[in-house]
Amino acid sequence: MGILHEAGKQTMNSMSNIGKFLIVAGVVIVCIGILLILAPKFPWFAKLPGDIYIQKKNFSLYFPITTSIIISIILTLILYLMKK
Repeated sequence: MGILHEAGKQTMNSMSNIGKFLIVAGVVIVCIGILLILAPKFPWFAKLPGDIYIQKKNFSLYFPITTSIIISIILTLILYLMKK
């Protein structure tokens, strides 16, 4: 009987972890949605110095290096603070 009880605890624990992951994933998706809605209110954010924009006759390339670095730093700080 002890083995079945331990197996049941492991199953419940893994289900609990899946539930927590789904909640966090949902919160992340909602936050991304809010950012996408609010993005037009901050037009300067995607046009920072250091972002590369090349436009030719039939070709355009936009590579947001500075924007990517800033987003990476912000996410790193958030995840570091959440881990503490």
